[in-house]
Parts: sequence; structure tokens; C-alpha cells
Amino acid sequence: MDSPYDVLGLDADADDAEVEQAYRRRVKEAHPDRGGSAEEFQRVREAYEVVVSGRAAPPTAEPDEADGPIDEWGTDAPPTARNGARADAAGRAGGTAASGARGSGQTGADGSAQTTTRVEYLNYEVVADHGWEVDDPDLFETAAGADLDHEDYGLFLAEPGETLLEAAEARGFAWPFACRGGACANCAVAVVDGELDSTVDNVLTDDLVDRGFRLSCIGRPVTEELRVIYNVKHLPGLDDLRLPADRFERARADY
Repeated sequence: MDSPYDVLGLDADADDAEVEQAYRRRVKEAHPDRGGSAEEFQRVREAYEVVVSGRAAPPTAEPDEADGPIDEWGTDAPPTARNGARADAAGRAGGTAASGARGSGQTGADGSAQTTTRVEYLNYEVVADHGWEVDDPDLFETAAGADLDHEDYGLFLAEPGETLLEAAEARGFAWPFACRGGACANCAVAVVDGELDSTVDNVLTDDLVDRGFRLSCIGRPVTEELRVIYNVKHLPGLDDLRLPADRFERARADY
């Protein structure tokens, strides 16, 4: 049974930067457009997710079935808690460390189940610069093999209860926003896969919602996986709903 560290070509004591570098190297090598295969590409991605989620056992460790079900990686703990190690994906995605891990089975104030969400993000400016199509079913796979900067493409874990914008900022990212209350489209994202809970009244029209747009300042991830394209505020239909960001910055400073 291969360890996820073996798949990434890492030692078990690799630091955050080494894990990130190894992932970007291996995902490019495994990409089908670069001579790899879809199976190898997926295995590299899964290995990376296991390492950043804190489930990865050292390469020499023997899994103990008495501790619970053993998966294909020899791990036996939920994605967010294996002795508290590497519970946050912040360092892997290029952000700063956030708070420690919390279990994926929490319950919200309304009694609804909450889960830690694996967020895969992509900057729309990069999509436009490369001439990629937003509706390309392989868009994120293409981005993964394109050697993009951390702020333009990557992964992080959003904790239960966090809005998408809060989760991004807690990991060191500076995504667009203005009002933080659903009254503008500055923080809009296009949801490619997964769901954001956007029950709060907001400025988006029904048409924009039907096209998959959500507001990251009020939207909370409610699925285990989420793919979003951020920085879409200039797209048709959203551009007219933007507000000057400095208006709110001045208001906060005056207060």
C-alpha cells in the first residue's frame, strides 16, 4: 500500500512549503496533457488531500484496524482530525495558518449538519488571460497542471460555519469584497461544483443565481467539496451590481 507521502515523493516530516512544491511538481508530471494519465493525476490529488487534511500516516507506519476502518491510504481518521496534525490546509494552498481543526460532524444553530469543506479555487483573471472557457468540464484539471501562483489556483479547507470569504481570508488570501452584507456583487464567485448556502437576502437576481453565481461574503459551504471561480465581479450582470470598495473602508475608518 503506497503512502500518500510516497506518491508525492516526500518524507513524513516535510514542512508546508515542501508539501506544496511536491504537489505542484507531481500534479504537472501526472497531468494527462503532459504524458501522465487520468488515474495517476487523480491519485496525486487524493494523496495531497490526505496529507493536508491530517489523515496521512508516516510511510513506515502500519495501520491499526482496531482504531477503525482503514481506507486505501492506510488511514483511519476523519479528514479533519488525525491527532490534530496538519488539520488545516492553509500552508498547502499558499495561505497563512488558521485555527485548528474541528470535526466534520458539527451541528449549526438551526440544527443543520455542518461539514469541513475542501475548497478548490481559481482566479477568473487567469481563466481570461489563458483563453480558457469557464464551462470547460476540465477547467480545474487544466489549471492544476498550469503552474499557477498560489493566489490564482489552489486548495484550502473551510471550517463549519465560515463563509467562503472568511475561510479564504483566514488562510491569507485577499479576495475581492466591499459591503460584506450581500448588498453588492464585489465578492461574487461562480460555483462550478458543490453548494454555498445563500439563504440571506442579497443583491443577486434570480437569473444570476440560476447561472451559478453566489456571494462569498454570505455564502457558507455546505458540501464536502466545492469548486469556485472567484474575482468574477466584472462579468456581465455582475458589473452593474458592484460598489466602490473604498467607500466601506472609509466608513470603517471613520467609525
